[in-house]
Amino acid sequence: MKYTVKPEVFELEPELRFGIIVARGLKNKETSADETARLRKAEEDARDSIKAEELKQQPIIAGYRKVLEKAGINPNKFINSMEAMMKRVLKGGQLPTINSLVDLCNAISIENQVSLGGHDLADIHDDLSVGFTKGGEKFLPFGAEDYEPVEAGELVFTSGDVVQTRKWVWRQSELGKMTLDTTDVFFQLTGFDDAPDSPLSKALDSLEETLKEKFGGTCQRFMVKPDNRSIEF
Repeated sequence: MKYTVKPEVFELEPELRFGIIVARGLKNKETSADETARLRKAEEDARDSIKAEELKQQPIIAGYRKVLEKAGINPNKFINSMEAMMKRVLKGGQLPTINSLVDLCNAISIENQVSLGGHDLADIHDDLSVGFTKGGEKFLPFGAEDYEPVEAGELVFTSGDVVQTRKWVWRQSELGKMTLDTTDVFFQLTGFDDAPDSPLSKALDSLEETLKEKFGGTCQRFMVKPDNRSIEF
């Protein structure tokens, strides 16, 4: 299977970097007390280090907003998932615990302020890509049973003609959600720097270590950027 970021995406922002981990043979479980504690600590640390009124100016979130604007998407109407999660946390809210895999991914995302999406490969049957829709694509909203059409010209993450994430990093599909039965996952992390000490690289390191220690299985890791726009796994 292939994953490709279309050239027009990097034309929006050449510094974009897509960190990918493909994990197989995972053993998911109910969230433990230690894992809940890690999530709560990530939330507390975020509240201690970031003021709610300064959230939009945080470097990575500002970068997401800039790309959305360039793609013709209103970042105030379609708030990227990272910003929405951080906004909730900074207002004093807590993320719900769902299962170990989801909750630890949320903790890693908050710790590094990097968008981290996990997609169950059991629901993915065609090559993956990030680019603009041509028209005719469809999307199954979270919790829904019926697909909705997606207009041409929207920046999305797709598997064939099935949209996995709308408005780039706004809303994931019901298809691919990680459950207790999930064993194989495609993780997509998005940042603007792939240096070893960058938030993106640190998030990838943390995710890979967590997957191996907590869930077993195997991991393949990739970095997709302008000079390496496509990978096979």
